[in-house]
Amino acid sequence: MPANPNPVVPGDLFARHQTITGLRALADFLEANPAVPVDEYGEEYSVYTRGHCDTGQRAEVDRVAALLGVTAAESGTRYLASRTFGRITYRIVHIPARSLAENDARNSYWNNITPDPADHDPAAGRVA
Repeated sequence: MPANPNPVVPGDLFARHQTITGLRALADFLEANPAVPVDEYGEEYSVYTRGHCDTGQRAEVDRVAALLGVTAAESGTRYLASRTFGRITYRIVHIPARSLAENDARNSYWNNITPDPADHDPAAGRVA
């Protein structure tokens, strides 16, 4: 059997324990405090893959998809799997290195562009 390209490391076990404990505490708090609002449409718990290669990260999404009982799929520039539990959706996402690089390239100029304040029309609430 091939080695898992994204093995669980001891720090992950601590983070996992804290996450599960926190989710249970939040659920208990919300149940005990019905006056505290919740999002009508639910929430998402998204986990992003990590690793050194796209192949290993895609394999991780496929592995988790199998555990969730769903099929992973391309969604725009992402490869993901998700399953909804009530109104809470668990999602595992892989963003390919090429997509990350393209995004970085597009955003590399954003600090260098500043709209001219004179072009702003306060009455209209938008840039002219």
